[in-house]
Amino acid sequence: MMDVALAAGVSQTTVSLVLNNALGARLSTATRQRVREAARELGYKLPRRGPAAPHSVGSRVIGFVSDEISTDPWCALQLDGVRERAWENGLIVAAGVYHSDEALERAVLEQTLGQPLVGLIYGTILTRRIRPRPQFYQVPTVLLNCSVPDHSVASVVPGELLGGYVATLHLIRAGHRRIAHIHGQSWTDPSRDRLSGYRRALAEHDILFDPDLVRPGNWEPPTGYEGTMALMDLPDPPTAIFVASDMMAVGCYDALKERGLRIPEDVSVVGYDDREIAQFMRPPLTTVILPHHEMGLQAAATLIDGQIRPEGRQPQIKVECTLVERQSVRPPAPERLGRALLAQR
Repeated sequence: MMDVALAAGVSQTTVSLVLNNALGARLSTATRQRVREAARELGYKLPRRGPAAPHSVGSRVIGFVSDEISTDPWCALQLDGVRERAWENGLIVAAGVYHSDEALERAVLEQTLGQPLVGLIYGTILTRRIRPRPQFYQVPTVLLNCSVPDHSVASVVPGELLGGYVATLHLIRAGHRRIAHIHGQSWTDPSRDRLSGYRRALAEHDILFDPDLVRPGNWEPPTGYEGTMALMDLPDPPTAIFVASDMMAVGCYDALKERGLRIPEDVSVVGYDDREIAQFMRPPLTTVILPHHEMGLQAAATLIDGQIRPEGRQPQIKVECTLVERQSVRPPAPERLGRALLAQR
């Protein structure tokens, strides 16, 4: 699979999703075709597993515990991925939700661990570091969208730094040099990593980092609107904006249109998350996928395939955040590009 990934220019996770015909994996037709052609040329066929043998008597259940499922799509997508991979292996999933209540969390974990389990998957709605729970060490456990600082528990998280890099690189390759960034809450790991990816892409392409082009946000539309208004008030405003969430991009769109600016003719915009609204914005928003479904698939695979080590430092798997190209990006006007190049000298 690594050879196929290298030949097709994609991640190993993408190869797995394509060759497994994973439902819900948002990959382009071109990517799927490229992977299948690479596999065919290399003569690779995915091994097919039968139903998984129970780990103990009656153990055909994976426990899934999350802090949220009903009010946000992310944890539901995680659960769908876990269920899909579990069912492929003859297993079922028992889910519990604790809604960020510590007492309820303990009760849910104890009830979940009160039945024979293949293992436990513990997920969070926000990508973050958490404190280890004693229950994590009672059965094989994989953390989903979170991790513990000492890596004593296996984890699956999104590759946020690469996601920020890919978003910014797309704008650079379109010809932009004056690229702004509106980030999320600065204390969160996703916000810091996406900003780091933005800065790395600029540095690798000899574009000076300008702190005036970076504005704070909180993932919601009003801060996208406010940040964009402030950016457009600069003496030399940006020709492109990388917004760290699709919801903030909604506010960004509103601000640009209020200023009489066209997207992408005057300003290009790239979002992040690939929420459902992104494809219905006008123009449809180019964005980066936050791969919760694929992360669920990978977390279940890590548990089922026995990738957890008996002791010591456990693996952390970072799932690729890929770009979805739509109609919100185009090259800058020649006169704006000329000014940006002069400013860099």
